[in-house]
Amino acid sequence: MMAAQKSADIIATALRDEPMSKHTSWRVGGPADLFFRPESVAELQAILNALPDDMPVLWIGYGSNLLVRDGGIRGAVISTGNLQREIEFLQGRRVRAGAGVSCARLARQCVQRHLGPATFFAGIPGTLGGALAMNAGAFGGETWEQVESVETIDRAGTVRVRLRDEFEIAYRSVAGTAGEWFVAVTFKFATDEHVDAGAIKQLLTRRGASQPLGKPSCGSVFRNPPGMHAGQLIEAAGLKGVRVGGAEVSTKHANFIVNEDNATATDIESLIEFVVKKVRESKGVDLHPEVRIVGEYLKDVADART
Repeated sequence: MMAAQKSADIIATALRDEPMSKHTSWRVGGPADLFFRPESVAELQAILNALPDDMPVLWIGYGSNLLVRDGGIRGAVISTGNLQREIEFLQGRRVRAGAGVSCARLARQCVQRHLGPATFFAGIPGTLGGALAMNAGAFGGETWEQVESVETIDRAGTVRVRLRDEFEIAYRSVAGTAGEWFVAVTFKFATDEHVDAGAIKQLLTRRGASQPLGKPSCGSVFRNPPGMHAGQLIEAAGLKGVRVGGAEVSTKHANFIVNEDNATATDIESLIEFVVKKVRESKGVDLHPEVRIVGEYLKDVADART
């Protein structure tokens, strides 16, 4: 009885019907049934133990590579943005960082200590947890290149340390033990006396000159096909500036879709599908989204309630 009451008390701390538009970089998305933002592994373990075993759980960081449909999320959403935000500098040029650490912060602190290659992390607009989940990259670097080990948690709240060799790493893809999520990572860097804060500034200047940073987006929408660039294919198909509702293929960088004018998730998803269709027709190449699309369509939710 006491355990059941404790679980009920923990679930009662969740935000209910929380608009996911507040938690995604596209600024779209319907409500989540339950929304948690734990600040420690212990709090996360308590939440996981309190949730019913059959309740779906979606993990997010800053929502920078996520499209949540307008019908929202059934079940629980756990945001790791406040989780494990510490960075520890260990012996042997090793760096341990929590899943909630922003990639940009990791880059700045590693560069201050002449550790590299780490500058590219400044170009990843999210947390390390999200970057680990998809092997995010920027400026030619990828998250898992310097990973020594990770710490994961499963649905039962068990924390494990896993070595890099336990995962299959590929371009924007990470495969490992199912049912585990990242809570921390340890990198092994090299000493790079040539890197300094100026290197990050130069990279961000390049990024600002070529990407529509002032508008809500998810970063790159599509993976680059082997030997090609998705943005160039989309531009060559004449799709820059094409709009569906309030969503637009950026006129600055064709692999970005921006929320130009109060777009809905449906607008964005429809534009993604349109771009895929037109590039296939004109270039004979299939583009695959890099962004993760989750949640329910608004119509399906409305039908379920009638």
